[in-house]
Amino acid sequence: MHEPVTNPVYLIFYPVLAAVGIPVNVMAIAVLSRGKCGLSACISRYLVSMSTADLMVVLTSVVLSRIIGVYYPASFLSITPLCRLKTVLIYAAKDSSVWLTVAFTFDRFVAICCQNMRSKYCRKETAGAVVGIVFVLSCFRNIPWYFAFEPLYIADSTPWYCTFTSNYYTSKQWGAFSFLNHILTLFVPLILISIFNVLTVKNILVANRIRKALRSRKDGEAETDPETENRKKSIVLLLTISGTFALLWATTVVHYLYSRIANAYNYTGTDDPVYILQEAGYMLLLLSCCTNTFIYTIIQTKFRNEMKNLMKWPLVLIAQRLKQCE
Repeated sequence: MHEPVTNPVYLIFYPVLAAVGIPVNVMAIAVLSRGKCGLSACISRYLVSMSTADLMVVLTSVVLSRIIGVYYPASFLSITPLCRLKTVLIYAAKDSSVWLTVAFTFDRFVAICCQNMRSKYCRKETAGAVVGIVFVLSCFRNIPWYFAFEPLYIADSTPWYCTFTSNYYTSKQWGAFSFLNHILTLFVPLILISIFNVLTVKNILVANRIRKALRSRKDGEAETDPETENRKKSIVLLLTISGTFALLWATTVVHYLYSRIANAYNYTGTDDPVYILQEAGYMLLLLSCCTNTFIYTIIQTKFRNEMKNLMKWPLVLIAQRLKQCE
């Protein structure tokens, strides 16, 4: 469990991250839900769910854990039962964000590489079912975190704050749970995303070469192929989303591996390289929850136009009201 920090860099970073992350994810949900971005209903459902999960990560990990933990350390959220519940929500939100990215990557893999499964799997109903399963499993899988903590102290019969139970570091059960949590949150998703991306890109490149050869003119010039252009856009969107996710989570993976190999579980202070690596990884991890909207804006022209229209809507509404009052 990451405890709030008081370094000036972090005190500035997390409020800025919340100020950016909340509106951009709300904007992405609003724009994508309208279904006017030229994306299939299946893709839109995944992207909406990913933005929702990212919004929950910002609200729980950034606002509830970091900002309130630093600026309001003695609030009612520090009472042990609420502190435990907050921890479960933090881990569940992160799990949902990670595995929805994997689900989206797999859906694009099936759509491009598995033509026999495409019509049955790549549907909005299937996407809705997958999203629901991911959210439910993420919540249930992280319920044990509620029982991993005990009160730091009790004042006037009220338990305050959370600290790991006395047997957390010695119990084999908790050790296995912690190890499994890191495997399912860090390594398995990154491996799956990498495998699906490699297979998808390979399939698209082979298909593009075949189509280009078949459609080439007799004089050697290739005709413009809308299908090839759509595949290129799919590659860019897929690789940008999953690639950015993998890069921003890489530092956390490095910290985890280093701390296990070097047995460096403690640090001497805020200047300790292990501490800096841990916090840098956590900052990048949370930053990944704000990048998708910017990716949509840069890559998807229709998303950009719809976002502009949505931002203009309040001004248009005000202008209409003013005209009615004249």
